[in-house]
Amino acid sequence: MASRPSSAQSRTAWVTSYGNDGIRDDPDLCSDSQVYPGGDKNRNASSAKSAQRGGCLAAIGRGLRSLWATRQTEETRTNRELYVKTTLRELVIYIVFLVVICVITFGMTSTTMYYYTKVMSDLFLDNEDDNKVTFRTMTRVEDFWSYMKGPLLDGLYWENWYNNQSLPADEMGFIYYENKLLGVPRLRQLRVHSNSCQVHDDFSDFIQQCYDAYSDTIEDTTTFGPGGSQYTAWVYKTENELGGSSHWGQLATYSGAGNVQNLGSNKSDSTDIVNSLYDNLWVRRGTRAVFIDFTVYNANINLFCVIRLLVEFPATGGVIPSWTLRTVKLIRYVTIGDYFVMACEVIFCIFILYYTVEEILEIKKHRLSYFKSFWNILDIMVIIIAVVCVAFNLYRTVEVGDKLKKLLENPDIFSDFERLSYWENRFCNAIAIATFLAWIKIFKYISFNKTMTQLSSTLGRCAKDLAGFFIMFLIIFLAFTQLGYLLFGSQVKDFSTFMNSFYTLFRIILGDFDFNQLETANRILGPVFFMLFVFFVFFVLINMFLAIINDTYSEVKSDMANQKNEFEIADYFKKGYQKMLDKLNFKRDKIVDIQKALQSADINQDKQLDFDEWRQDLKTRGYADGEIEAMFAKYDIDGDRVLDEEEQRRMQADLFEQKAALNKEYDELEGKRPGTGRRSSSRVSFDESGEESDDEDSGTKSSRTGRTSSGVSYEEFTVLSRRVDRMEHSIGSIVSKIDAVLVKLEAMEKAKLKRRETMGKILDSITESDGTSDEMKREQMEKLVREELERWDSETSMVATSARGGSPSSSSGLAIRARSRPDSGHHGGEGKEVGPAGTDNSSTSTS
Repeated sequence: MASRPSSAQSRTAWVTSYGNDGIRDDPDLCSDSQVYPGGDKNRNASSAKSAQRGGCLAAIGRGLRSLWATRQTEETRTNRELYVKTTLRELVIYIVFLVVICVITFGMTSTTMYYYTKVMSDLFLDNEDDNKVTFRTMTRVEDFWSYMKGPLLDGLYWENWYNNQSLPADEMGFIYYENKLLGVPRLRQLRVHSNSCQVHDDFSDFIQQCYDAYSDTIEDTTTFGPGGSQYTAWVYKTENELGGSSHWGQLATYSGAGNVQNLGSNKSDSTDIVNSLYDNLWVRRGTRAVFIDFTVYNANINLFCVIRLLVEFPATGGVIPSWTLRTVKLIRYVTIGDYFVMACEVIFCIFILYYTVEEILEIKKHRLSYFKSFWNILDIMVIIIAVVCVAFNLYRTVEVGDKLKKLLENPDIFSDFERLSYWENRFCNAIAIATFLAWIKIFKYISFNKTMTQLSSTLGRCAKDLAGFFIMFLIIFLAFTQLGYLLFGSQVKDFSTFMNSFYTLFRIILGDFDFNQLETANRILGPVFFMLFVFFVFFVLINMFLAIINDTYSEVKSDMANQKNEFEIADYFKKGYQKMLDKLNFKRDKIVDIQKALQSADINQDKQLDFDEWRQDLKTRGYADGEIEAMFAKYDIDGDRVLDEEEQRRMQADLFEQKAALNKEYDELEGKRPGTGRRSSSRVSFDESGEESDDEDSGTKSSRTGRTSSGVSYEEFTVLSRRVDRMEHSIGSIVSKIDAVLVKLEAMEKAKLKRRETMGKILDSITESDGTSDEMKREQMEKLVREELERWDSETSMVATSARGGSPSSSSGLAIRARSRPDSGHHGGEGKEVGPAGTDNSSTSTS
């Protein structure tokens, strides 16, 4: 057996060189299943697998490192292509993250929540009693008790059908026949003691008791009412005993303590409780707030509605109603859609972990300068909110399970979902804020386009002007706010508090105001206040603000009109698309070369293709020795350095399959239908058999393909390459001569200047020598001029010598550069010898 080439000792040689150069990375071609016979079979296969395994591990390591590659962790300032790739990769990943968070947020809410809240509010807030009073419109204590006995109990307990037929026992306790009342409702009262305020001395003889506005420091914690009552409404319990929480009402913030009474599980028992409280004056002068709490659950839509009705009894007398209806989804995972949302939540957690690692890497690299960027602060905020929400999601799932378990064990207790629903609402608010910030963060990734940066650039440039304007605006606006509060606070609701006055003036700026209320409150100061506010704030300040924004925007727009985008996405994709087309065409060219080599390399026509014939043919086509050897070794199964007919057929079949796959991929990339037979006019094309058609024109091959193409043949390229080499040599000689002439001219110019300077010195010295005769002056001048001429001659010869010595070196450098070009002067014996000065010594003239 003849000795095999060195590259054939490994089956991976073909994979490395040939696959990277363009045939294709085919698993069948790269497999280790076909090894050479002999003693090194197992060892070669093992080493190939080890190399492949090592390469895979290295690729995995590079992939993991590139996962967290961002514009802040990579050096993208000098590498624009890396900047583009990194930005696009970040944008694509972030869009996926944004889609996931949107799926989660939309999975948490729906329009059904609104209708559920509306149904409950219509039932408990708008139902009228016998006196045509609703919860919203009550103003007296009598209205409160009338509501308790009528609309409240009627809404809580549905015991009959609409035709007055009694409901079955298992259908009791459903509001509107669909909403299960969980546990029993609860009444809670907060009172203040009788000496909670100071009575003026003038009225101390007439007023013995004083009840101040509510404060937790003056709560009345004593037991009151009839002794020995079976109800707990007369006994005070602390916030810890009740497991309650504070509530922000219209007049004050109330604690979670108080006198508590649970209603019954049916209407009859609850009516008895309410009548007993009414008869024994449960609501008295010291009462400051009464809470009505209950929770309903609708299994059809898997939603809880936690309802709190608050009736405040101010120190002025009368009542002020307010309410809170929280429709929440506390049981999260029931339907298939819920489990899909759960999968998105898991993906969301993975994204949060990913972005946490990314921000840690950026902080590690930039340290404190990391926090100077607004986008980095935004990233930290999103991550913190997301982590808190994930933690609450776990807590909520566990807590709901515990509460429902206790409620199912004892259905006649109060179901306290108030605190849980409160934090569920805060959880939804946090997710909403995180989603908002996530959408805003898109500007970070699209800021490469100058149009997208107009907003941020405008605000950034006018920030100082806006800050100064804001201070001026705030001074004037707060002055009008306090003036309105003091003038109309006692008569107009919109000015009843300082904050209401603040909001009302903002509404006036937007055109939402009630001038009649101001005029009614004060016929003189009302119109004056309104006109002054409109003039100073609306006509002056607002227009100043718009002028600042408009001027800055005009400047930014004019500046950006002369700027170019950091990069054009369309150009980047076009470049990538063209590179992909070029790669496919290059692969197809190589396949055609190999197919032609299989047909033309067998010079002796013995249907046996030996390695020397193979190498000689592919060498003329410009292939390297290592690639030729690896290509041959791949299909030389028996290792005899000869490809027999079967091995050639196998190679031809593999090449045909690869060419077909490349053509299909090319057609898909071009967006053309298969079978049209069209190809890019700027690239080569193939006939059905995959072979080239030769057209002879003037003794040369006009095209490497059988169809008209704008490309040139390989032989034409070789001739053109040699001609370019000759032109380089000729131009090099001309350039060297021009350099020598320039050096001489520069030396002559310097010498000329020096001569002028020397002659001037000679004349000055002769003129200044007084007392000497004219004959001596003449001899002295002749001597000095002769010495100077000799020095000029010696300097001129030295400059010429140095110029002649530098010229050949320049041309020789060009000659060396020209000789280094591949395939120059080696094809077909057409090369010409090049002289030392880079000139062509042949008689053939350069075209």
